[in-house]
Order: sequence, then structure tokens, then C-alpha cells
Amino acid sequence: MQKIGNSSESVSFVLAAYGNVGAFKYPYFIIILFWYVSICVANAVLIVVIHVDRRLHEPMYILLSNLCVNEINASTSLYPLLLSQMFSDSHEVTLPWCFLQMCCMYTTASAEFCSLAAMAYDRYISICHPLRYNVIMNTERVFMLILVVWMYSFLSFIFSFSFIFRLMFCGNVVNNVYCDHKLIIRLSCSVSVHSFISDIFFVLLSIFIPFSLISVSYMKILAVCRKTSTENKQKAVTTCTPQIVSVSNLFVGCIFHSTDFSLLAAHVPGEVNIILSIYLLICQPMLTPFMYGFNLPKIRQSRTMLLFKRKSISLFSKRVL
Repeated sequence: MQKIGNSSESVSFVLAAYGNVGAFKYPYFIIILFWYVSICVANAVLIVVIHVDRRLHEPMYILLSNLCVNEINASTSLYPLLLSQMFSDSHEVTLPWCFLQMCCMYTTASAEFCSLAAMAYDRYISICHPLRYNVIMNTERVFMLILVVWMYSFLSFIFSFSFIFRLMFCGNVVNNVYCDHKLIIRLSCSVSVHSFISDIFFVLLSIFIPFSLISVSYMKILAVCRKTSTENKQKAVTTCTPQIVSVSNLFVGCIFHSTDFSLLAAHVPGEVNIILSIYLLICQPMLTPFMYGFNLPKIRQSRTMLLFKRKSISLFSKRVL
């Protein structure tokens, strides 16, 4: 097969999964747009609540705000492309745009695990070393930790997948709705050992190391909770449960994303394959604001107070007028 191009030329990929949309593009567009807007609104509300209420200007909630920002970024790396491709005739995406989407998706995926690791460390210091908490987790260090999370996540992507930009391609049809790096690498004229090493490298840096930190933090929290009072155990469970659920859901999403569903194409409908491949970007961005917004007492109280305060101001204004 003739080579399509190299790093100096503009290579275009065809996202073939949109070819079966047909007459359903309008309902799909409305559903995707509604879900994307809902994700942005839910996470933005949580960010605003934390920003407005000074009582929530604590390390745990600052880190939670960063996690919500990451959910919006992760969703934006996928949904605008889905929406734009619904009404495209060619469904083509150039290599630079594909690389940009991969950069955003994998950077935010890494940032998700790293942010949860930072939050687990915060809970470990709060529960296991409460007297030193304000010294260790001061505001300056929290913002420095957030900066490290984003730099680490971006560099882990660059080190893992920058080689894709130098590949030469002998095909241009990607059987998915987004630029899946595994499918794009398969289109290269010669699949080198770099593709396998890059996946291992990314998993090690972005999943294994953060998960190890999370595991160690929660094992130490569990060891301390066994020796403490029932009330303290209940507080620990309340603050740690959302993080445990988030990490568990991330692993389910990673399993779906890494599974090659093309082998099961005869048994699983194409639409299900696509949904499972982007499961993380469907469920996780909405799970975060609801898990933390409804489970953490301080955020519940702050949200309720903010809502009633605005209602009372609105009623007072109407009476004055």
C-alpha cells in the first residue's frame, strides 16, 4: 500500500464510526449536547459553591475544584468533536488535530488519577496527622501540588506518545468516533516496538504510580481508623467514600478502554463498542460533582444556603419593586 505521508505533511484520518449515524444524527446531536452541557453545568456549580463559600477554602475542597476543572477539560476533549462530526460529510480529522485531542484526553486521564492521589494524600494527612495538617497542607503547597499534577500529567503524555507524530501511515480509516491512539498506530506503515513500550510507560506513570500512592494512603487511613472512635470512623468514611467510588469507576473505564472490542464485533453491536470505549468520558465527569456534591456535608449545606440566599434576595427585590 502506498504511504500517505510523514511528519512534514498534513495527514487526514476518516472517523468511520460516524458512517452509520444516518437519520439519527439529529437525536444523537441533541443527546450529546444535553449531556455535555449538563457535565459543564454540574461541575461549574460545584466550583462556584466552593469559590463563594469561604468556609470551603480548605485544601480538600481546593483539590476538589481542580478535579471538577479536569472533568470539564476531559469532556471538552471529546464532545465538541462528536457534535461537529455529526453534520460532517467527510468525517476527516487532520493528524495535528488528532494529536491535540489525544494530548487533551490522555493528559486529563493522567490528571484524574494524579488529582485523586493528591486528594488521598490530603485525607491521609488530615486523619493520620491532624495536628500537623495545617502546616503540611497550607494553601501555597496545595496550589503547588495542583501545578505538579498538571505538569506531570502533560509530560507523561509527551514522553509516551510524541513518537506518533513522526510515524508514516499506510491507511487513514479509524473505526471509532474519536482519535484512538491504538487504532492510529495500527495504520502506520511499520508498527515499531515503541507503540507497546509507550502504552506500558503511560500506564506506569499515569495509573500505576498514582494508584500506588492512593492505596498506601488508604491503607494507612484504615490502620488509624481501626484504633479510633466510632464518630471519627464515620467522618473518615464520609470523606473517603466518594474518592473510593471515583477510583473504582476509573478502573472499570480503563478496562473498557483497553479492551479490543473488534474481536467481539460479531457478538456486540457497534454502538455498544463505541459507548464502552468512551465510558470514562460519559460517566466520570458527571459522577464527580454528584458524588461530592451530595455526599460531603459541608458542600451540601453551602449549596443549600447559597440557593436559599439567592431566593430570599430575589423575593426582597420583588417586594421593593
